[in-house]
Amino acid sequence: MTETVSGAARGTARKAKAAGLKIDRVFSTEGVHPYDEVTWERRDVVQTNWKTGETVFEQKGVEYPDFWSLNASTIVTTKYFRGAVGTDAREWSLKHIIDRVVKTYRASGEEHGYFASVADAEVFEHELTWLLLHQYFSFNSPVWFNVGTQSPQQVSACFILSVDDSMDSILNWYKEEGFIFKGGSGAGLN
Repeated sequence: MTETVSGAARGTARKAKAAGLKIDRVFSTEGVHPYDEVTWERRDVVQTNWKTGETVFEQKGVEYPDFWSLNASTIVTTKYFRGAVGTDAREWSLKHIIDRVVKTYRASGEEHGYFASVADAEVFEHELTWLLLHQYFSFNSPVWFNVGTQSPQQVSACFILSVDDSMDSILNWYKEEGFIFKGGSGAGLN
């Protein structure tokens, strides 16, 4: 039920500290981390140029649940794993990328008082992990590119820009659009 508050009561309601979100488990199991409910396997991800046969990307021994398709693991490995290939900084498991994003959101939620308790924050983390792990949904690319990294935390996929009919405005539009593209997003004009 939605309750409308007006007058003086409205102002005091805004000043009261929110209790935080209570999160119920739907998919995850209490006391069991979602990663422990699936079978993991190591794979080699190799992409070749279809014309020449030349290897254009290779990362061996990446870790995925056994039910993830080769195509899905190739896309995630080549596009969303962070760190330079061949270095210790490179992500090599789906666990790394999910943890990077989910734990960043959990930490931010705890820092800003979004959860009613630490237990609710853990349920949030486990539910979100379960949903991503089982491919019930996925974030858009800028989330995977940026969240939990030192990059600016740009997470929107599309920005609408305004441009006036002047050379200064047109050149500024190119600059703004360049920064948006650099963060992995796109732009349109109104």
